[in-house]
Amino acid sequence: MSFRINDAVTWVGKIDWDLRTFHGEEYSTHKGSSYNSYLVRDEKTVLIDTVWQPFSKEFVANLKKEIDLNKIDYIIANHSEIDHSGSLPELMKEIPNTPIYCTKNGAKVLKAHYHEDWNFVEVKTGDTLEIGKNKLIFVEAKMLHWPDSMFTYLSGENILFSNDAFGQHYASELMYNDKVDSAELFQEAIKYYANILTPFSPLVVKKIEEVLSFNLPVDMICPGHGIIWRENPLEIVNKYMDWAKNYKENQVTIIYDTMWNATRRMAEEIAEGLKSVDKDVVIKIFNSSKNDKNDIITEVFKSKVVLVGSSAINKGILSSTAAILEMIKGLGFKDKQAAAFGSYGWSGESVKIITEELNKAGFEIINQGIRELWNPDEAALERCRDFGKSIG
Repeated sequence: MSFRINDAVTWVGKIDWDLRTFHGEEYSTHKGSSYNSYLVRDEKTVLIDTVWQPFSKEFVANLKKEIDLNKIDYIIANHSEIDHSGSLPELMKEIPNTPIYCTKNGAKVLKAHYHEDWNFVEVKTGDTLEIGKNKLIFVEAKMLHWPDSMFTYLSGENILFSNDAFGQHYASELMYNDKVDSAELFQEAIKYYANILTPFSPLVVKKIEEVLSFNLPVDMICPGHGIIWRENPLEIVNKYMDWAKNYKENQVTIIYDTMWNATRRMAEEIAEGLKSVDKDVVIKIFNSSKNDKNDIITEVFKSKVVLVGSSAINKGILSSTAAILEMIKGLGFKDKQAAAFGSYGWSGESVKIITEELNKAGFEIINQGIRELWNPDEAALERCRDFGKSIG
């Protein structure tokens, strides 16, 4: 499958309908994904990015149907991660001397991945490549989200090839933001940001401000995954600016795991107390052992307050709670509050452990949390409701 984006640019990527996890098993992709590769035709012909290695033979075969490979003058590697560069070894067997334009870090990482010394041309922000009536302008985007990342801007057509920025893991044959379900699209976009780009939010703001300062018109944004932004393309840029500035909605997310439902009952009563003092607050409750971890992280990203609970076990906490806390700590959320809760039988360390982990993750700890012995009775449940009211 390929399709014309306009007279100059053709999409030659791959839609992966079956993908359900990404980055190993770290990221859930309920709606599949796409690996977007673009062919730019001018006086010179340029290939921007490739696709993931499992589809490399298919990619090269389909590319041959679109163009004589020997007519590709340049290859642009915006990002060296395997899902974007994985077809390079197969492609370079066919056209081994074709220059590959990438950042200095990009060349280093591509060599480390594939152990080939291809014809790398290292570029930096502001460098250009004349291809005819149009030219390509390169913009380094270091740590968005790898050290090698960059954007490529196609003048004349006013297209920004943004690679991982502004993308989503979202498979659709429609491929444009004005054609797909908008609610689905933005849910996948915020999930992508929350789980992948949150640690780099200060850099996101700086990079967007830098790109905007160039005063380059942007009629279309073509990311490395998911949907192409052609109707009001700067809408997603504005969303990124919002998301990058310690984003939160009027939401409280309650995360728990439980052995015999005592901690679950506590979570629900805490939610009741919260709702009784703030009718407008959105409250979402997740059992961390039964709900998708990346969906939970997305809701944490949207929240003002996060409450985490677990039963005590073996002088520790339940494994799914420990895992979600580790993810939260790694993402480095800012300007959020938190507290802990949980039931226990005899040693009762869980609340203290969770509080310590939330503190390490950078949350403002509201209080030292609440714990209840064994299965909470009505008096204990009332204390949970009061706890919720105090949070509210």
